[in-house]
Amino acid sequence: MRNVTEITYFTLVGLSDHPPTMNGLFVFFLLIYLMTLITNLLIFFLVLTDYNLHNPMYFFLANLAFLDMCHSSVTAPRMLFDLVTKSRSISIPACISQVFFYVSLAGSEIFLLSAMSYDRYIAICHPLHYKLIMSWRVCTRMASVVWVVGWSLSLVYILFFLRLSFCRAASIHSFFCDLPHLFQITCTDPFINIVVVFVAGGGLGLGSFLLTFIPYVFIFRTILRIRSKTGKMKAFSTCTSHLTVVFIFFGCIIFIYFVPSSSNMVNLNKLFSVISSLINPLLNPLIYSLRNKDLMEALLRSCYHLRLIQASF
Repeated sequence: MRNVTEITYFTLVGLSDHPPTMNGLFVFFLLIYLMTLITNLLIFFLVLTDYNLHNPMYFFLANLAFLDMCHSSVTAPRMLFDLVTKSRSISIPACISQVFFYVSLAGSEIFLLSAMSYDRYIAICHPLHYKLIMSWRVCTRMASVVWVVGWSLSLVYILFFLRLSFCRAASIHSFFCDLPHLFQITCTDPFINIVVVFVAGGGLGLGSFLLTFIPYVFIFRTILRIRSKTGKMKAFSTCTSHLTVVFIFFGCIIFIYFVPSSSNMVNLNKLFSVISSLINPLLNPLIYSLRNKDLMEALLRSCYHLRLIQASF
């Protein structure tokens, strides 16, 4: 603790130090952030208010939308503030808080994707028992486990992070605080922390990865047994959106946390961080909504009801 008090802030290098580029990035990411909030909030609102969407698949989709709104809000406001004020310093408590929320939300999303995979497995492989197995009680318990595991994992990381000391002012080569960047600038040997990340995060991540993809082995086997071509396409279409989200999310996580970093990969690491924290939360609602007739019909019904309300006044 004596060494930690010697400095009070870090410097975020950000995405660029060229003023015209920074102004352009501010406008671009402000639009991305606003679109992320609007699209995810819209999905959350539709699932909450439309009775036709009150089923397990959309229950988990609403959780994903809420997670994406929170996930984007951990990094985007701070980055936008730095771009417009040209301020790059972040206090150590603010940095630790950002790490905690970022890791907890990312961990929760990993296990939420596993829960959504299990939901698709039951729906396609055991359709007659779907409502019995995926009851609201089961769904709420699964969602609770998802959130508890994510926050618990982040708490473990933060508790081990507190053993690190930072005895000199240092620059973080990113636009937000994350564990890999902090391990590079600490004055304490981060070996124990790296082991914790690989054992706890890697173990839970591998378990989540298997829980996500193993059900698809049975799903594809079931789909191939369907004789009707229309039936195959309908069953497969319910999985493509989820698989697309899974591949993008896991690809970014693996590169950011498990690929050895070097000075030659700083810009590439920034790119994957942007995709993971800013672009992916916007892609998720677009991927799910553009190919989902139920959501589009629910949106049309909501618009129709709004028109009726306006007409009544």
